[in-house]
Amino acid sequence: MNLYSKQFSIFAIAVAFTTSVEAQFTKANNDPDADFKQAKALYQDNQFTLAYPLFKTLYTDDKINSSIPVSVQEEAKYYAIVCALEMKDETAEKKAVEFIAYEHNEPRTQMMSYHLGEYYYGRQRFTDAVKYYEKTSTDNLGNTEISNMKFHQGYAYFTLKQFNDAEPLFDAIRQIPTDPNYVDANYYYGFIAFSKKRYDQALGAFKVTDGKEKYKGIVPYYITEIYYFKGQKDQALEYAEKALKSGNQYYDLQIKQIVGHIYFEKRNFSKALPYLEQYVSKTPKVSREDLYELSYCYYHAKQYKKAVDGFKEIGGKQDSLAQNAMYLLADSYLQIGQKPSARSAFLFCALNSSNLIQKEISKFNYGKLSYELGYTDVALNELKDFVATYPKSEYNTEAKDLLVSVLANTNNYKEALDLVNNMKSKTETVKRVYPKILYGRAVELVNDQQLAQADNLLNAVYASEYNKDQLTYTNFWKGEIAFRTNQYDSAVYYLGEYMRNPINYGEVNATNARYTLGYSAMRQEDYNNALKYFEQITNGLPSNPSPLEQDVYARIADCYFMKKNYSKASQMYDNILAKNLKGADYALYQKAIINGASGQYAQKISILQSIPNRFPSSMLAPDANMEVANTYLATEKYDAAIPPLNDILKNKNAESLKPQAFLKLGIAYYNQQNNNEALKNFQKLIAGYPNSEESNDAVDYVRNIFVDNQRPAEFINFMKQNGKDVSYSEQDSLTYVSANNVYEGRSYDKALEGFGNYLRQFPEGQYALEANYKIAGIYNDRKDFKNALNYYNIVAAKSPNRYAEASVLQAARIAYFEFKDYAKAAQYFQQLKDIAVSTENKLESMRGLLRCQYKLSEFAQAVPNAQELLQQKGVATDDKMMANMIIAKSYQNNNQLFEAAAAYKDVIALGKSEYAAEARYRVAEILLIQNKYAESEKACFDVINKAGSYDYWITKSYILLGDIYFKQQDYFNAEATLKSVVENAAIPELQTEAQKKLDAVVAEKNSKSKVEQG
Repeated sequence: MNLYSKQFSIFAIAVAFTTSVEAQFTKANNDPDADFKQAKALYQDNQFTLAYPLFKTLYTDDKINSSIPVSVQEEAKYYAIVCALEMKDETAEKKAVEFIAYEHNEPRTQMMSYHLGEYYYGRQRFTDAVKYYEKTSTDNLGNTEISNMKFHQGYAYFTLKQFNDAEPLFDAIRQIPTDPNYVDANYYYGFIAFSKKRYDQALGAFKVTDGKEKYKGIVPYYITEIYYFKGQKDQALEYAEKALKSGNQYYDLQIKQIVGHIYFEKRNFSKALPYLEQYVSKTPKVSREDLYELSYCYYHAKQYKKAVDGFKEIGGKQDSLAQNAMYLLADSYLQIGQKPSARSAFLFCALNSSNLIQKEISKFNYGKLSYELGYTDVALNELKDFVATYPKSEYNTEAKDLLVSVLANTNNYKEALDLVNNMKSKTETVKRVYPKILYGRAVELVNDQQLAQADNLLNAVYASEYNKDQLTYTNFWKGEIAFRTNQYDSAVYYLGEYMRNPINYGEVNATNARYTLGYSAMRQEDYNNALKYFEQITNGLPSNPSPLEQDVYARIADCYFMKKNYSKASQMYDNILAKNLKGADYALYQKAIINGASGQYAQKISILQSIPNRFPSSMLAPDANMEVANTYLATEKYDAAIPPLNDILKNKNAESLKPQAFLKLGIAYYNQQNNNEALKNFQKLIAGYPNSEESNDAVDYVRNIFVDNQRPAEFINFMKQNGKDVSYSEQDSLTYVSANNVYEGRSYDKALEGFGNYLRQFPEGQYALEANYKIAGIYNDRKDFKNALNYYNIVAAKSPNRYAEASVLQAARIAYFEFKDYAKAAQYFQQLKDIAVSTENKLESMRGLLRCQYKLSEFAQAVPNAQELLQQKGVATDDKMMANMIIAKSYQNNNQLFEAAAAYKDVIALGKSEYAAEARYRVAEILLIQNKYAESEKACFDVINKAGSYDYWITKSYILLGDIYFKQQDYFNAEATLKSVVENAAIPELQTEAQKKLDAVVAEKNSKSKVEQG
C-alpha cells in the first residue's frame, strides 16, 4: 500500500467510527432497549470507555418524566458507575458509595461493593478495599471475579498484616492449580505459614513458586531458612549454595549469613569466614551473634586484628556471649602485643558471672596485667581479692607471688602497710620488703606533718629484719623529726649516725644533715659545733650562692658573733651586705649590735638609723628603732631616745613593741623631769595595755611622780581612773599567788578552781592574762579544745602582751587541726603573723595561713603569702610544696597553663606528698586540655605509679584516662577504665563522676557500633 492509500484508509476508519457513534446517539432517543443492549455488549467486552457514555444517556435524575423505562435507567446507572470505576474516574468513588448506601437492589449493591473494592485495590487503598470486599457476596460473581476477589482481598489483608484473614483466602486459591493466581497465592500463603513457624506447610507452598521467574530471586532465602529451622542443615547448605551460584538473589546477604552460620555450627570456620565476612561488611547493622561468629572465625584464622575489631563491640551485657567475646578479645590483644587493651578485656570478662571458670581466670589475669603494666594500686587490690576469693585456685600460688612483688615495688605504702599488718604471719618475702614499706610510709607522714606517727614507723624499721638498706635513711629522718620537735640532743645523735655512712638521695643528703646539725647546735648554744657543721657546707661565700648557702653563711657569721669574734662576724656581715644577699637587713642590724658591744655607740646608732632607709620593707625596722632608743637610754641621752620610740608607735607592724615604747617614752620624759609627758605615756600604757608587764612597771614611776610632788591622793585617784585601785592591787596579787602556787604544784583541778575564782574577783586584774593563759594550757593538755580555745581567745584579744603570741599560736593550731575551721584558723595565723617576734612563730604563721588559704581555695589571695614564705630562711620542703602548689593553682585558674605546669613540676621535684600527687594529676589535666593525648596518658600513669597512698588523685587519674581514651574515640578502653572506677572506687563522689562519664561513653559507642541495639 502506498502512502496515499494508507492515509485514505485511516481517514475512512475515523469517518466510519464517527458516523457509528452519531448513529448510536440518534438511535438512543428512539430505542433505549437497543442502546442498553449495545452498551452492555461493549461492557461485557471490557470496552468501558465506549460503554460509559451510552450508559450515561440512559438514566436521568427525573426518572418518572423520562421516556426511558425506570428499570433500564437503574441498570444503566449501575453500569455507568462501574464503567467509571473501571476507568479510574475519581468522581465515581462517591457515586459508588452512595449507590451502595441508598439502592435497594441487593445483588447490584453487592456487585457494586465488589467493583468499588477493586477500585480501591487498584489504588492500593487496602483498608477501604477490604471494607467493600467484605460486603460482597460471591453468589453474583463469575469464577474469574471470585478468583480475583479472593486473591485481591487476601493480598489486602496481607498488606494490612491481617494474616489470619488473608490465610484462608490464599489457601483456597492454592488448592486450584489452574487458578491464574495459583503461584502468587502459594507464595503469600507460604510466607504466612513461615511467620507462624508452620515450616512444612510453608515449604510446600514455597516449592510451588521455586524456579518461577517472579520468585526465583526471593523464595530461596525462605526455603533455606526453613531447612535450617527444621534442623536439615545439610539440605539447607546444599540448596543455599546452589541458589547463590544461580545469582540474582534479592536476599543474597541473608542467604550468605545462613550459610556462614551453618558452617560455623559445623566448626568449619574457614568455610564460614567468607560468607560471614561478606554479610557483615555489607550490612549496616548486624546482631551480636553474627559479629561474634565472624570474629571467632578471624580468631581461629589467627587474624587477630580483625578479631579484635569485632569482639570489642560485643561487650556491654552480662550474658555468656559477652563474656566469651571479652575472653577471646583479651587473648587476641595479647597475641598482637596490646597488653593494656587485653587488661581491659579481662576486666569486662571478670565482671561477668556467666562462666565462673572464665571469671576466675580473667580476674587473675586482670590483676597480673595490672601489675605488669604498672597499675600497682589496682594490682594490689585485685590480687589481694583474688587470693581471698579463690583460695583453692590453681593460680593462687602465682597470685601470692605477684602480690609480694607488688608490695616490693609499690609506692602505695599506706595500703601496703595495712595489708602486711593484717597478715596472720609474714612470709620470708614479706619480711624482706617490710622495712622498705615502713620507711616509705614514714616519709609520707613526715611530708604530711604527721611527725609522731612517722617517728613510730621509723622505730619499727630499727626493729625489723632485713633493714640494712633502710638504716641510713632512717637515721636521717629520725634526726629531722627530732629537730622539728625541738629534741635537739636526739637530732644531733641520729644525724651523727647518718653522717657515719651518708647516702645522698633526694632530700636525704649530707648537706641537709649538716644544715640541721648546725641549727640544732645553735639552739643548744653550742656555737663551736654549729660553726663546724655550717662551715662543712660552705667555707666561704660562693660567687652565686644558693638560698641554703646564703643562709648558712649568715649563720656562720652569727656563730662568730655569739663567740664574740666580732671582727670575723663583722667581716662576714659586710660580705652579705656587699652582695645584697637575702638577710642583708639582718646583717646590717648585727653590725650595729657589734658596734654597741664594742662601745662604739655612735656608729651603732648610725647603722641602726640607716636600716629603715636602706630596707624600707624590713621587719627589723621597729627592732632597730628600739635598739637605738635603748642605746640612748643606756647613755642617758633621753631626748635622743624619744624620736625612735615615737617611730615605733607609728609603725603598724610594731604592735608587740608598743607597750615597751610607751614605758620607755615615759621613763625618758620622767628623767627629763617632764612629768606631764611622762604621765601621758604611762596613762596610755596602763589604759591601752592594762595586763602587760610594762603596765605594772609603769605603776612604780607613776607613784614616784605623785609622791615626789607630795600628791599621794592624786596617785590613788589616777590609779582608780585607770582601773588600778591600790588596795585592789594588793588583793589581786594575793589571790593570784594562791592559785598559782597550786598550779606550780601540778594540782590542776584545784588550779582551775583557784584561777577561776581569781578571774571572777579580778576580771581585769594585773594577773588576768597569766590566769587565762594557764587555764587554756590546762584544758589544752586535757584535749578539751573547746574550753582551751575560749581562754586562748581572751588572751589573744588583748594583744600585744607577754602571752599573746603563744596564745594566738595555740588558738590557730586548735582551729586548724582539731576543729578544721580553716576560716577562723586563717584569722589566727594572720594575727600571729602580725605580732610574732620569734622567727619560728613568724614562719609557722605564714605556713598555717597558707594551708588555710589552700583549704579554702583562696589561691589568688594566697599567692603573695606563698611567695613571701618561699623567701624565708630554713623553709621546710612541705612548705615549698604548698607554696608552689598555690602559685600553680592560681596560674591554672587564670588559664595560664604553661606557667601552671611549670609550677606544678616544681612541686613534684620537691618529693612525695599529697601535694606532689595532685601536682602530677594537674600536669596530666593540663596536657589533656592542650590535646596532647599521649603525653597526658603518660602523665596519668605517672600519678598512678608515683602518687603513693593518695587514693583520691589516683582515682582522678583513672577518670582522666577515661577522658583521654574517649577523646581519641577509643571507646573500648574508655569504657573499661571508667567501669573499673565505678566498680572499685572507694570515694562516692568519684564513683558518681565516673558513672556519668561512663554513660556518655556507652551512648557514643552504641551510636557508632556495627551491632544492632535493643
